[in-house]
This record gives sequence, C-alpha cells and structure tokens, in this order.
Amino acid sequence: MSGVVSFLTRRRGGRFWHWTDIVSWLWLIGGLVVMFGPAIWLVGSSFKTPAQLAEFPPTILPYVSQQATVEGHDKPLTLYRVKLPDGSTKVLAELRRIGTVAQMVDPKAPNDIVKVNIASREPVREIGFATENYTEPFVHFDFLRYLRNSVFVTAMATLITLLTNSMAAFALSKYRFRGRDLTMLLIVGTLMVPLSVILVPLYSVVSAVGLLDSLWGVILPTVATPTGVFLLRQYMLTIPDELLDAARMDNASEWQIYWRIVLPLAAPALAVLAIFSVVWRWNDFLWPLVVLSRKELYTLQVGLNTYAGQLNVQWHYILAMTVVTMIPVVLVFVFLQRYITSGIAGTGLK
Repeated sequence: MSGVVSFLTRRRGGRFWHWTDIVSWLWLIGGLVVMFGPAIWLVGSSFKTPAQLAEFPPTILPYVSQQATVEGHDKPLTLYRVKLPDGSTKVLAELRRIGTVAQMVDPKAPNDIVKVNIASREPVREIGFATENYTEPFVHFDFLRYLRNSVFVTAMATLITLLTNSMAAFALSKYRFRGRDLTMLLIVGTLMVPLSVILVPLYSVVSAVGLLDSLWGVILPTVATPTGVFLLRQYMLTIPDELLDAARMDNASEWQIYWRIVLPLAAPALAVLAIFSVVWRWNDFLWPLVVLSRKELYTLQVGLNTYAGQLNVQWHYILAMTVVTMIPVVLVFVFLQRYITSGIAGTGLK
C-alpha cells in the first residue's frame, strides 16, 4: 500500500510541485470524471422518483423530503427548515400552501399555525432510495422474458462469431492462395459500410429464408464480423508455421490443427473478441427492432423501449433497467479483462 501511495504522490520537481505535475493531475482527474461520472449519475438516478428526476439543479444522490406524523392529520406532513423573523431556524410541518404563503405548524404544538413565505424555508431532506424502480418492472413488465431472449441471442451469436471468424482467420493467416490479400482487404473494407446502408437488402435476405420474427434472424446475419476476422488473423500470424508443419508430419488433420493447436494458442484474442461480441449483441437495438414484431420475442433493449410512450417517458424505470442491463457486460469484462492486454498487444506482432 505504501508503494502505491508513494507512486501516486511522487513529483517531477522532487519536494516541490512542478507545473507538469499539476497538469498531469488535472488531466487524470478530468478523465476520471468523464469516464465514470455518467455511470455514477446513472446508478444514483436509477433510485430516484419521477419528481426527483425533474428537480433542478440535479443531484447525484437521491434525496427525499422528511415527513412527520402530526396529531389531527391522517397523512404525514412534509418538514421544512424555516428561518424565523428573529433570525433563528426551526423545523415546521406544512399544512397547506396558498400562493407564496405556506401555513405551517410545529409537530410538537400542532394547534399553533404559523404563516411563512415559501422563500424563507427549505425542505429537510435525507437520502432515500426508490427501490420500487427495480422491483416494479419484474412484477408488471416482462423483464425476465426479455432478459432470457437477450441472453440467448448474445450467447449464441458470440459462440458462432468466435467459430466462424476464427476459421476465416485461420485460413487467411496460415494458408497461401491466390487472392488472399485481396480477400482480406475486402473484408476490412466492409468496416466502412454502416448497417443502415445494408439494412434493406439484409432484411430482404432474412425474409426470403423465413427468419423474420425469429431470434435466429437476429443472430445469424451478424455473426461474421470484419473486426473479428482482422483481430484473430493478426494474432494467428504470431503462431509459428513450424508448429503446424510438425503437427502435419504427425498425421494431424487440418481440423485437428485448428481445434487443438491454433484455438488454444489464440485464446487471448478469442477472449477479446468475445468481450466485443457480447457488448455488440447485448446493446444492439436497431436490427432486433427491424426483425422482431412479436412482443414475446423482444430483446431487452427493444423491450425497454416500451417505457417510452408518445406522451410520457418513464425515465425512472428506464434508468433502473439500464443499470440491470449493464451488469452482465460488466461481469463478462471482469472475468475476461486479463486477456485484453495480451490479446490486443499480440494482434500487432509478426
């Protein structure tokens, strides 16, 4: 721990702060805020009520007004910290408000009504979490069904993506044939073609093969990715050809070489591609929205769109369910993150 502290507090100027130390700290702190600030705001806002989300200026933590039970009133009354004419402050409960004047009482003396200008008071607030934002969707919303559809689509698409892209990368990296470089150039060139350009012909193909309104119609058109082929090919180029030649001399088939030698050695790159694929499939919205029309087949991202009505958007539910949808991606990243550095670093070696 002391080594970490000494590393973080060391200065270029020795005992004194150098201007580069100040710039570095400002840059790092600013990057930390930009990176994690929206995530922290999202988690904090997911526990707010609609009224709290509409407050300005907004707050990161969810605050609720304290209430007290006053004798003679069935419902609890909201407490306010009131500044009295003599300069002192006192906590009073609001009975009613008429224009800019509020009628308030002391909870300990409910018979004495005090008229207070609303500019002279502020609500007594405390941190309170609206956990119903998370529980209500499970009760009144097909969240589990949408979650199951998203898990199925993400898992199957990732497995098929790893298989098809690794086979293509194996052929493009370890076999020599005419047009290999041109083929790789064309594959990489498709990165410049956005999905919106091929959306109509892709829809026509899916419709012709009878995969409309099916989860397989969401999975299969997206499994072959140029990014995955390029990533795996660059990593497989680092595997010595002599290792494959030795396996052929031992009468190993090409499938055995691919399955037992190349895939295990390319595990770091496969892990990186798996993370990318999970993020792509899990967060995909446009293509499932086009292919699926039955509500029971919706993925989670499309299902969350039901909270956005024409006249009313239930932001408190959307924010809460967005936090839930982030959990699987974070878990995948946590378990596979140790492969990221080695996988990305290896893709640039020859």
